[in-house]
Amino acid sequence: MDAALLRALVPVVIGILVRRGADFASAEDAVQEAMIRALDTWQVDPPRDPKAWLVAAAWHKFLDAARSETARRGRELGADAEPAAGQVPDTDDSLWLYFLCVHPALSPGSAVALTLRAVGGLTTRQIASAYLVPEATMAQRISRAKRRIAGKPLNRPGDLTTVLRVLYLVFNEGYSGDIDLTAEAIRLTRQLASATDDPEVAGLLALMLLHHARRASRTGPGGRLVPLAEQDRSRWDTGLIAEGITLLHAALARDRLGEYQAQAAIAALHADAPSAAETDWVQIVEWYDELLTCTDSPVVRLNRAVAVGEADGPQAGLAELNTLDPDLPRYAAVHAYLLERAGDLEQAAQLYAAAAYAATSVPERDHLTRAAARVRQSLRS
Repeated sequence: MDAALLRALVPVVIGILVRRGADFASAEDAVQEAMIRALDTWQVDPPRDPKAWLVAAAWHKFLDAARSETARRGRELGADAEPAAGQVPDTDDSLWLYFLCVHPALSPGSAVALTLRAVGGLTTRQIASAYLVPEATMAQRISRAKRRIAGKPLNRPGDLTTVLRVLYLVFNEGYSGDIDLTAEAIRLTRQLASATDDPEVAGLLALMLLHHARRASRTGPGGRLVPLAEQDRSRWDTGLIAEGITLLHAALARDRLGEYQAQAAIAALHADAPSAAETDWVQIVEWYDELLTCTDSPVVRLNRAVAVGEADGPQAGLAELNTLDPDLPRYAAVHAYLLERAGDLEQAAQLYAAAAYAATSVPERDHLTRAAARVRQSLRS
């Protein structure tokens, strides 16, 4: 790849984007992102027309950023137009609706999907992302569930395990997705915890509180993602952490371990660590092993590979990663992180770029793009 040619094209491409209607700062940002992609792809697949390639890639980056900004402004305007929020009542029928929607006539998977769509307020795309399936597949699943209970009276509540799964997914989407659903998920789980002594309900509430306690530190200016290791721990809500740990200890004392208690134990170890360097990764790996006895999820195994890499070194983490399906979401990002820690910067940069290209959210894509640029800078220095 001719680096001199690439540098010479930068002002030309910026000028073209400005003439097409982009402001200079946005054009410059878009061209920088296009250059990162060019550095990753041109070595193995050089374009016939570098200028045209760079213009097309930069223009697409600009359009993505413009659409994201337009959507953000729309959400802000919509929020401004809403009436002022009043006090949320302590109880209502929302939780009961969750139980009614997880109808006994439905399989657990279909009941969760339908409830998330009908009561949880999630879109089909968000539900599909949570289940790691294509949106069209999830749309068909929800349609079949609707047909199955059409005409049936919604007067038979479903089981507690399925409702917990729904609340867990609602919280996760609110915690990391497009809509703020976390407060509602926590409120309903509190109601459920006050109505039952099931340790998994307490475990789920503890998990939610421990994650929610870190929320203020998870993003920086402009919505920039801040990884856990780099978060300002002084901004963590110690009150929520203390409440979550108290709930967790009481649940674990019942000696009926479930997946939410195991996940909460992992979150508690992160919350308890005074710094990232002092995190007890050995115990975290042990809790991931416990979690795998409750739910043999590929996502859990992927997260466990990261923990093994922290506890036993990056080569051990890479060995665990090699046993998993490379098509898993975020596999490339984890692979890149472990390779970077192992010192293989060239391959790490390529995988960070590939992970950015496959990212499903703008903040995640931007974070991975910056990681690719940072590693490439280290290679040049």
